[in-house]
Amino acid sequence: MRHNGLRTAVLLGALSALIILVGWWFGGGAGIQIAVLVALVSNAVAYFFSDKIALSSMRAQPVGPGEWPALHRMVSELSAQAGQPMPRLYVAPTMQPNAFATGRDPRHAAVCVTYGISRLLDERELRAVIGHELSHVYNRDILISSVAGALATMITYLAYMVGFFGGGGSDDDGPGVLGALLMMLLGPVAAALIQMAISRAREYQADESGARLTGDPLGLASALRKIDAGTRQLPLPENGQLSSTAHLMIANPFRGGGLGRLFSTHPPIADRIARLQELAAHPR
Repeated sequence: MRHNGLRTAVLLGALSALIILVGWWFGGGAGIQIAVLVALVSNAVAYFFSDKIALSSMRAQPVGPGEWPALHRMVSELSAQAGQPMPRLYVAPTMQPNAFATGRDPRHAAVCVTYGISRLLDERELRAVIGHELSHVYNRDILISSVAGALATMITYLAYMVGFFGGGGSDDDGPGVLGALLMMLLGPVAAALIQMAISRAREYQADESGARLTGDPLGLASALRKIDAGTRQLPLPENGQLSSTAHLMIANPFRGGGLGRLFSTHPPIADRIARLQELAAHPR
């Protein structure tokens, strides 16, 4: 887990460095100041409104203990076991089996499951999934993912500004047309790759810490196997709103074939299952 934390810090630093580089390329010292300012604004929006954006994209509705007693019981028990406040609970009206957590910290968190996952998994498997999502909350993964997404979006916008308006202060020290075009193409790609690496590292960590919270790594492995088959059978449409929420989900909600699978923000399910089986065989 320490390795994943260090890796995430390095990757977030790389995203921030990319923003500074693109800002400098666009306008020198003034460009850096503008880039940093806009990045801070983007981070503030992501920090305070990430939960509302994510829940809205899935049309999720809040549920009470009278409507979903088993789900409330699981979340209440695991939250108490972790010594953390219980998050708000939501259900999304889709048959695709999936789940995600969102919110800036444990006191402002929400856990959402789809109707489909509640129908597909047994109680043991659903409890393991809840443990995974609660671990995202307790590890502050939601905040990290939101910040990474905001920084990546900022790099993309700045890179396009470089492409359209050029950069540098003169013909001698500016990047020129070719440099601007390269920045326009490679900036967003680099940002997406770093964001992907951050998301993958956090998924592995949530698998491990969630399995330790529930004491049942094989329950999560079994759930992931079913969820993987279910998401392949019932992929969600890749629209703008859902695309911004997909990295929060326990499994890639889109079809994800070909290059889409290669650049997915989720690590391969087979690798995650193998790690959980190893954890069950050799608990540390």
